[in-house]
Amino acid sequence: MFFSVAATGFLSGAGLIIAIGSQNAFVLRQGLERRHVGLVVGICALADIVLILGGVAGIGTLVHEWPGLLQVLRWGAAVFLAWYGWRAVQRAWAGTGSLLAGQGSERNRRRIVLMCLAFTFLNPHVYLDTMVLLGSLSMPYPGHLQWAFALGACAASLCWFLALGYGARLLQPVFRQSFAWRVLDACIAFFMWALCALLLLRPL
Repeated sequence: MFFSVAATGFLSGAGLIIAIGSQNAFVLRQGLERRHVGLVVGICALADIVLILGGVAGIGTLVHEWPGLLQVLRWGAAVFLAWYGWRAVQRAWAGTGSLLAGQGSERNRRRIVLMCLAFTFLNPHVYLDTMVLLGSLSMPYPGHLQWAFALGACAASLCWFLALGYGARLLQPVFRQSFAWRVLDACIAFFMWALCALLLLRPL
């Protein structure tokens, strides 16, 4: 019973996490660039795990009943997505994408960490998906089975970000051409601006 509930949690978490989002696009690009992949994957997975456990513990109810917080995050995320989309346009125009390996400077590491945190915690939907929805889906299971569901959902998050971050290297032969980076950045810009518009036009 424990493993079947954990499997249900895994599939539920995967269904929500694997959906295309700004965070996934960011992780994919970092994986292609081979820059701080472990750091980015670790931050994204750990953040999801904390939010999922919080939702199962009942904190998600507070988020659901405090819409003001989600509205603040909504506007903050819209500004951030618009800015990141513009940066992607600049990269696409200049053709500055590359496959140069290396961890980069300490300043670059801090910048990537801040951007990763912004993609994760400024997105109001991450709270609705992990804390409210997954927390609600875990409620029918009594006692330790509720935490089995949470364990499965957390495992799905970890597996997904590991696969996305480190599996991106399989696409590197394609991205040895500068044109491929231009197309990727153009798609990212369009995607970020589309998400920005949806955040502003669609009620949470």
